[in-house]
Amino acid sequence: MDRTRIIFVVVVAVALCIVGVMVGVQVIGNLVENATISQTNAETGEPPVEVPAGGILVTVESSNTKEAWMKQMEAEFNAAGMKTSNGRPIVVEVTHGTSGGAMDAILGGVMQPVAWSPGDQSWVEQANATWQQRFNRPLAGEACPPTVYAPLGFAMWQPMAETLGWPNEPIGWDTIVALAEDPNGWASYGRPEWGQFRFGHTHPAYANSGLLSMASFVYGVAGKTDTLTAADVYAPEVEEAMRALEQVTSKYGRQAPAILDAMARQGPGYLHAAAVPEAEVVRFNIERGDELAFPLAFIFPAGGTIWADQPYCVLDNADWVDDEEAEAATIFRDYILAREQQEKAIDNFLRPLDPNIPLRDPLTMANGTDPNVTPQTIASLPSPNAEVSNAVIDLFNITKRKATMLLLLDVSGSMQGDRINTARAATVEFLNRLDANDKVGLIVFSNDVTALAEPARVGDVVEGLSQRVSGLIADGNTALYEAVCDAADQMAALREADEAADESRLYGIILLSDGEDTVGETTENQMFATCLPANAEADGFRIYPIAFGDAADASVLERMANVTGGRMFTADPASISNVYLSISAEQ
Repeated sequence: MDRTRIIFVVVVAVALCIVGVMVGVQVIGNLVENATISQTNAETGEPPVEVPAGGILVTVESSNTKEAWMKQMEAEFNAAGMKTSNGRPIVVEVTHGTSGGAMDAILGGVMQPVAWSPGDQSWVEQANATWQQRFNRPLAGEACPPTVYAPLGFAMWQPMAETLGWPNEPIGWDTIVALAEDPNGWASYGRPEWGQFRFGHTHPAYANSGLLSMASFVYGVAGKTDTLTAADVYAPEVEEAMRALEQVTSKYGRQAPAILDAMARQGPGYLHAAAVPEAEVVRFNIERGDELAFPLAFIFPAGGTIWADQPYCVLDNADWVDDEEAEAATIFRDYILAREQQEKAIDNFLRPLDPNIPLRDPLTMANGTDPNVTPQTIASLPSPNAEVSNAVIDLFNITKRKATMLLLLDVSGSMQGDRINTARAATVEFLNRLDANDKVGLIVFSNDVTALAEPARVGDVVEGLSQRVSGLIADGNTALYEAVCDAADQMAALREADEAADESRLYGIILLSDGEDTVGETTENQMFATCLPANAEADGFRIYPIAFGDAADASVLERMANVTGGRMFTADPASISNVYLSISAEQ
């Protein structure tokens, strides 16, 4: 779903709530989940911050990339006993989510932080522009200063990076595109055993890293280091290059760590490189080095990159922020910009703003990055404005590989009540989020497995399929293994037909179940031995299991995800919409 659509739906939901329609309350709950993946205290298990009598609470919504540093800043600031000019104790509470999700939630009124720190200034420009149109003033009354650098680039397995010349030879987006277009793949570099190049990046409509990476891509292909225009984005040579890149992009996602996690779990044969922040590469090498087949190298694109500067905005023009809250948020901002706190950013894999602060471990070559690279040696590209951001997202949607998906829904008796009701609503919402040129089919299972709709173009079937889903009822037992085998067989046949027609697509099975297999002739061992691959393939079908409740067989579902290169999710009626949103970003 694009940003305009999300904001529209949120506004409608809020209006429903105002008039007291009870259904509106349910919708708003879903929209909060859809708009952001912030980790609340309830979700993380952390105790809520305590605000002393007469104290003032500063809520800060921050990007995921700097989560560890900001949590450290929160704890140390709260321990320091800072006060406003009126003597009121200040307590800070930081939550984290995607930049795009947070922006949509703030603009929609379902998230009301005192301060907001997205990944890049581009999100600030979009939010301020929207607020200006609505209320004749920007959302943040003052400029939003940078806090730290989290530059964007490529994570690549070190032997592959060295084959391209890292760290001594320049590697830019032109190098990546040429490798993507080369029918000989890695054989052109003397490594035929690596096959065709495989790439991954986050979805630019949801993730800061995805938007900035694709904007950096446009800069690189267009050969520009100054401000982009929408015309630059839509230039034929840029579209051709992005189409070539997307045809070898086998993995999307909502967050960069999820893509790196897939690389770690599946190994070098799955993905060769991904567009991610430097901080995540260094962190993975340190924290998960024992799991990696090879270390990861972080490559700064030779033509320049966006040094995402993580701005900090006090939302003083929002009607939910009063003057003293704005003052308290400013005091916290000044605290994290002090040299002592900036030096601590390095410990959390981030770069301080002050070039006079020397970099040190963990930002070292031994951990996969070059500390000698600076904005002076690798050009700092301007952040995309709202017009360019929208054009980048649009071009991505035009050029990306389309998806073929099967919805595999458990309609056994244990799904009765809230589960089937919310599953129906969330599934319909998911269907309406898909690209018109994706394909989607529907299989349901209880005592038997029933194919209700063969995969067909979304734009042609979404209305009728939504009505079909809305009428599902729950009854009977759970033929889980048989259903998975039927879906896998169908996907294999579809993929074979597409390959024969020289059509390149992504394939995904979304499996929602709340229980274990209880009926059917197929056993668990048969399913894994004869229906599912032994190892994930970059262009094979992926299973995205959703364990819908505590009774679901999580271990079996997790194994299904692992062997197909998918990802398992857990959900309940309150979170199912958010899970579907994450899956839509994967495809």
